[in-house]
Amino acid sequence: MDLKARAKQLKLDIPALFLALKDKDTPILAKLLAGFIVAYALSPIDPIPDFIPVLGYLDEVILLPILVALAVKLIPEEVMEQCRVQAKDIWAEGKPKKWRYVVPVVVIWAIVVAVIVKVVWR
Repeated sequence: MDLKARAKQLKLDIPALFLALKDKDTPILAKLLAGFIVAYALSPIDPIPDFIPVLGYLDEVILLPILVALAVKLIPEEVMEQCRVQAKDIWAEGKPKKWRYVVPVVVIWAIVVAVIVKVVWR
């Protein structure tokens, strides 16, 4: 598989992992890893900031694909294929077709900001 095909597959696998989180046949370890990956991929905060030359993009180029591949291996094949089909239906041109798929990310970040503000104001 060439680099362009792998990038396209990765772009499809991340929303498919999000859908696999809701599937009852997804093992708990795979759900935990998939949840971390989805949050990490959608997070505006990186452990290595992107403005650092070369190193800033290494996490997206190396770490994210490795984590996605690991999560895909932990999820039963039929569940992952079903989630990929659903992901193709809801994901268009790198954006969700429906805004409700963005809501969990916004809620998580609102909670994180609220906790940080509460800790700082003490």
